[in-house]
Amino acid sequence: MSLSFNYIDYLVLGLYALILLYVGFRFNKKEKNQQDIFLGGRTLKWWQIGFSIFGANAGPMMLIGFASIGFTHGIVASNFELLAWVFLMLLAMVFLPYYLKTKITTIPQFLLIRFGKRSYNFLIVYSLISILVVWLGSALYAGGLLISGIFGITLFTAIAVIAVIATSFTAIGGLKAVVRTGVFQSVIIIISSVILTFLGFQKIGSVDALVSQTPESYWKLFLPASNAAYSWVGILLGYPVVAIYYWCADQTIVQKVLAARDLKEGQYGAIFIGTLKVIMPIIFILPGIMCYVLFRDTAPDNAYITMIKELMPHGLLGLSIAALIASLVDTVSSSLNSFCTVFTLDVVQQFKVLNREQQVRMGKWVTVVAAIVGVGIALLFSYSGKGFFDLTQGLVSILSPPLAVVFLWGIFWKRINGKAAEIVLYGGGFICLVLGACHVLNYPYEGYWPHFLMLSFYIFVALSVVIVAVTLLTRSEVKMEVPTLLDVKDKMGSSSSIWWTWAALATVMIAIYIYFN
Repeated sequence: MSLSFNYIDYLVLGLYALILLYVGFRFNKKEKNQQDIFLGGRTLKWWQIGFSIFGANAGPMMLIGFASIGFTHGIVASNFELLAWVFLMLLAMVFLPYYLKTKITTIPQFLLIRFGKRSYNFLIVYSLISILVVWLGSALYAGGLLISGIFGITLFTAIAVIAVIATSFTAIGGLKAVVRTGVFQSVIIIISSVILTFLGFQKIGSVDALVSQTPESYWKLFLPASNAAYSWVGILLGYPVVAIYYWCADQTIVQKVLAARDLKEGQYGAIFIGTLKVIMPIIFILPGIMCYVLFRDTAPDNAYITMIKELMPHGLLGLSIAALIASLVDTVSSSLNSFCTVFTLDVVQQFKVLNREQQVRMGKWVTVVAAIVGVGIALLFSYSGKGFFDLTQGLVSILSPPLAVVFLWGIFWKRINGKAAEIVLYGGGFICLVLGACHVLNYPYEGYWPHFLMLSFYIFVALSVVIVAVTLLTRSEVKMEVPTLLDVKDKMGSSSSIWWTWAALATVMIAIYIYFN
């Protein structure tokens, strides 16, 4: 869908690009210590962590995908945002204290301590594949389609330009540059989306007018079990499997809290992103519902762009496209930084011990290579024929169960041993990779597999049975060093104010669910 720009829009886009590069490069030169491109010297504050996670999370798949689901199903996609606080709390109050205490730099190092070397090596490979496919490849593909459609250029050109921009300041500035640009771009995304929602309400007239022109089911968070797309059963059973992996064990997300100045900053950073989740349905999903009312003949995947094209005046039109580009660049840069961190510190270090300067140099080259591979994967996605949200969420859902099983059982039950974890990781991981490929390529035919949320749950249950059975039949080989949920209360060192803040957030979320059901 081509958009009509004038000189003001191009001026806004140019100004955005200049500020982005300035934030990414100029501030980097002022740093006294450029030795840690992986965790930014562990100096991040809570608001930097929150905005950085928001920017990485709010990729083009969210902006386009959530508006698409809002257009076709209403607010049901809000569950993916509103339920996240439970697992952000699990990250902040259970996993993060141990992560920071042991000074791990990557998530695979957690499994090294808990289950041993073979589990550690599995997660290295799995994390690299996940970052390349789920984060980098899908973001470049979705963004490439978007940019090529808006500016009338080829898909390859759009993907390549995005990759070059994100790679440039990521390779040079590392995580600090990613966080700084992430804060800037998060603000752009939020402002643009708030303006779009406001203009939509202005066009429709009122909330009552909006509600009266949409089906009643559009305003229910939980849809009937008979709903083929997003039943309450699939959400309550399948989403937690994805969320445990995504929020507690995914390198791209967790790396931000690992870089916290201290435990308190990391926990408040998680609370901050959990609070931002309250506004996401309003600024990301509501525009899709408005598009259903105003421009019903639009294709669902074009809902967000249609709203921008029809409602945004010149200048704000340029700002909206800048927000889309911002969401894309931030997701790509976060992915690249996570990939180079895992590869440099977990793969290369096993074969050759590098000093800090060599690690930094290696990390920069790995970032460039990862970007090139990501471009290739993005081009392969063009053959999938899937929508933005289903493609990415489906991949995450299918790849999540082995990690969710190992991490969750690992903190619940001390007896879980390395052998049980290895069987689940290697056996379950292979099965999930095959199913993920079938999902993307629609093999053996479209509609053959159950909904990705239910498929994720089925795999999770099967692998849970396996890890328990193997544990009962084998002896423990690795001493349990990670506190279980029953032990963690005495080891996390969290202040009561943090718990009260989580309680306040929980109250708000519960009230939302009561009102919309």
